[in-house]
Amino acid sequence: MTHASGLAGRRVLITRSADRARPLVSLLHSLGAQPLVLPLIDFERAEDQASLDAALDKLAAGYFEWVVISSITTVRVLLEKAAQRGTIPAKLVPTGTRVATIGPSSRGILEAVGLTVSLAPTDLQSAEGLVALWPTAPARVLLPQADIATPGLRDGLVGKGADVTSVIAYHTVDYPARTGRRLEAELPAVVGVSGSMGSGSADHKATSGGAQLQEMTPAEARAAIGAGTLDAVVAASPSAARRIAETLVPLGGCRFIAIGGPTAAEAAQLGITVAATAKKPTPDGIAAALDSVFANEGNPR
Repeated sequence: MTHASGLAGRRVLITRSADRARPLVSLLHSLGAQPLVLPLIDFERAEDQASLDAALDKLAAGYFEWVVISSITTVRVLLEKAAQRGTIPAKLVPTGTRVATIGPSSRGILEAVGLTVSLAPTDLQSAEGLVALWPTAPARVLLPQADIATPGLRDGLVGKGADVTSVIAYHTVDYPARTGRRLEAELPAVVGVSGSMGSGSADHKATSGGAQLQEMTPAEARAAIGAGTLDAVVAASPSAARRIAETLVPLGGCRFIAIGGPTAAEAAQLGITVAATAKKPTPDGIAAALDSVFANEGNPR
């Protein structure tokens, strides 16, 4: 995306943790917007580590023909598990086991940690997009997911003839995660994907590629929405939409922007008006969705 005149001066709230928000923060800064960060959800290690370890043992032993990594948070899990075993993520997946994911961002992260991706949708970057591409044939598949993952991906793969072993890889929780339980493995820096961890410092400020990253608290965000000084809020998952409904509504003149169809559907079900949905779940896609809302309006408040 090279032009987004409608974003100049717009204050945009990104409901992600600092480490995940950095690519979008940098892009919005470059387009003249004023991004702010409000972490609403976080991630903890799975309570049932025994089941997760058993599944990874079977993976390493070559039992599965496919492993499906449907989020970059799962890559954090693989990084932590590999470190515990004194190895690297690529060693957890045998040469004969193929890797699938749901889009270019997760593909980039997987390849950065040494895994070769055999299947990833480029148009419909979602569980539905992956299922549409999936070959109809019997195959043993490992599907590590969040505890709140919907059954759509698993059911879709089963419908294509796959024998799916699903296992909880991590828990999605309200921010912040409990001390000692938070997933903290650092992802490699990849264009369009979050890299190093955020500071989480008391002054709520960090830098992102030369741009200042400013965090807000829920109380500060509610006050800004009430005062009409936030132009948009970005939700990057259905769970973020639920937390926005719990902590920030009514949004008043603050527009809700969804990263994709599932997030937009969840918001609509919660009674939130969706101003725009990104066509692709990437920083460029979100910026384009924001621009579609503001391009024909006058100067921001």
